[in-house]
Amino acid sequence: MQSKRLGIVSLLACSLTLLVGSLNAVTADAQAPTFTVGWSVYAGWNPYFYMQKSGILKKWADKYGIAIKVQRFDYAASLDSFVAKNIDACAMTNMEALDMPAAAGVDSTAIIVGDYSNGNDAVLVRDNLTFQTLPGKPIMLVQKTVSEYLLERGMVLNGQQSQLGKLHLINTSDADIVAAFLNNRSNQAVVTWKPLVSQIVADKSVHSIFDSSKIPGEILDLMVVRTEVLNTPNGQKFAKALTAAWYETIQQVAAGQSNALKYSAAASGDSVESYKEQLRTTALFASPKSAVDFADGTDVQKKMDLVRQFCFTHGLLGQGIHSVDDVAIAYPNGTVQGNKARVRLRFNSAYMQAAEQGKL
Repeated sequence: MQSKRLGIVSLLACSLTLLVGSLNAVTADAQAPTFTVGWSVYAGWNPYFYMQKSGILKKWADKYGIAIKVQRFDYAASLDSFVAKNIDACAMTNMEALDMPAAAGVDSTAIIVGDYSNGNDAVLVRDNLTFQTLPGKPIMLVQKTVSEYLLERGMVLNGQQSQLGKLHLINTSDADIVAAFLNNRSNQAVVTWKPLVSQIVADKSVHSIFDSSKIPGEILDLMVVRTEVLNTPNGQKFAKALTAAWYETIQQVAAGQSNALKYSAAASGDSVESYKEQLRTTALFASPKSAVDFADGTDVQKKMDLVRQFCFTHGLLGQGIHSVDDVAIAYPNGTVQGNKARVRLRFNSAYMQAAEQGKL
């Protein structure tokens, strides 16, 4: 009898120990520094959905003793949330990094150069419109984004620079643009990105007259972190965990791993075949070395100069900006485009280099 009672007591003690341990683990998770990443639907960003679902992100966050949440937004809303400092990091293009957070005075750092659009963004038309006949026609797009940049680059490269002032732009959310364009045939032109492009050109009356493959490397897809977050010990852990998780994830996507493709496609409600088609027009920097080589090279500076000039010309760099140099860009080699006292966007290849060297 006595041994049985002692056995029960021992069992209860053991159970209590396990319960306390579990509660302590929950408390530890709740107390872990937590960071939030925003992303929106795009072939190069859908892998963030898979990264979370697969447990890859949690694995790396756990290694650094932090927690990372991944939140999906409509694109414009993700930028607004980042500028409002409601999220710590956000997937965005190089242009939006300039004309949203940088223009708002939010100092930001691109820690991952994920890819460049190599045909994903396109100018689509009905009724055989051309760049010569486009001025004056309503053009649906998300204004102040790379869609507007792409449209203007297409006009310039097709000899229509003098007609830029005659473009009639209709600001339309990316969540609404497909239905709004397809359901009203009086809409003759739209500028957007895949998978939305793929959905629109399924209508055989629509075709592309220009896409981002004509301007390779000008539309970059970045992971941008607020510099004030990055400049803290936990912020550096966040950057390391996120970068490590990204390369584990994107290498599975690039290799065609079935679950990576399945969940990345599901992120935008696409089939795997549709998602593969989108990847064909996405120039992924799947290896950290390829990303570092690009970020550390001089070509990115030439591309960014085109972008910053566009932003300044269109008044997208914020109020009280009198020169394109008033919102400066810093590069990994120490070069600064603009006033060194007014750097608002930074390219930092250190975390990508650490991934390349296996130091994460």
